[in-house]
Amino acid sequence: MRKITIVGGGFAGLTAAVTAAEAGAKVTLYESHHTLGGRARTAEGPYLTNEGPHALYDGGPHWTWLKQRGLLGELAPLPLREAAKLRFHHKGALRRVPPLGFLRQSLRTAEQAPVDEDFRTWATRLAGPDAARAAASYSGVALFHHDPGALSARFVQERLHRAASLPPEAHYVKGGWGRLIERMAARAWETGVRIETSSRVDSLDDLPRGAGPVVVATSLAAAARLLGDPSLSWESGRTVLFDLALRSGKGRKGDPFVISDLDAPGWVERFTAQDPSLAPAGEELIQAQLPIGPGEGKAEGVAHAERLLDLGFAGWRERAVWRREAVSHGRTGAVDRPGTTWRDRPAIDRGHGVYLAGDQVAAPGVLSEVSFTSAVEAVSLAMRADLRTKPLDLKRA
Repeated sequence: MRKITIVGGGFAGLTAAVTAAEAGAKVTLYESHHTLGGRARTAEGPYLTNEGPHALYDGGPHWTWLKQRGLLGELAPLPLREAAKLRFHHKGALRRVPPLGFLRQSLRTAEQAPVDEDFRTWATRLAGPDAARAAASYSGVALFHHDPGALSARFVQERLHRAASLPPEAHYVKGGWGRLIERMAARAWETGVRIETSSRVDSLDDLPRGAGPVVVATSLAAAARLLGDPSLSWESGRTVLFDLALRSGKGRKGDPFVISDLDAPGWVERFTAQDPSLAPAGEELIQAQLPIGPGEGKAEGVAHAERLLDLGFAGWRERAVWRREAVSHGRTGAVDRPGTTWRDRPAIDRGHGVYLAGDQVAAPGVLSEVSFTSAVEAVSLAMRADLRTKPLDLKRA
């Protein structure tokens, strides 16, 4: 059996491990943390939070892959009465419908948008400045970036079109993404993957002789440190993550399901609207992501969240029973500037039997689809190369 080593036990690493094992490889996976999941971990109770909003888009390749293996599990359905509680913050007020120009813009496919022009300029020419601003802000739910209008029009339009699709592409794993990771880990065990948790790899020299090709499925910053390659970098977003638990009870039926800020990128979502198991009975779990600019810090993002909560959640301060705030930097996927596409990001094949997988490398897709696609491609390249060469000796590579 051919050997393949995976460094990193998040969504990308587990995808790579299962893919390689199913192809007949002998796989060892190393994860530095004591549990698997990476950014896809779900916190232990009583509040089952993810590191920011997590969704699976059913238009992506990972949806079919997970479904074929029975790994999707139970999804959290959104009741119609809750779906009607989507609200848009536009021109300082909460509204039930977004601007008409925004809706028209969201119908355009990514192929209609130019790569070399920024989204703001292109969308303004087609839909006007108000609709362009609203569309850019809405796309922030899939970007985690403070200024989507400055990014490549092709890049932003793909995310806008899919995030605003009807029926919605986004679906949520019941019980949080940790449940998906548990199923993927079980599949890895079933296919013979050897999983070593609490096993930090600081250098490829730490790996045993004859480890075979290596798939580095970590954040890009961690991969740069591991491989000693500072060129492994790509722009990402900075986002404040704001988690809040509120008492529900009678008289709280007017809480919105989502507040999408169309004046500036920001998203507030009541996750217990579709999955009450995420919080104790009688409580609502809200998760929000508020992108912040280079000169801003956590306080600005928190203030943004509180302004939106003031508009939509009556008496939320008195109802609050738990809250948590954090800043996520470089952990929300790549963003492409005008003139660049996913093909310009760090290549998967790094040479010498080393391959990258993750959400900031040269692979197509939206959000977790990039991690999935890069993981499958990394294993495919590794398997093909390993069949043409002698087993890799990492001590000499």
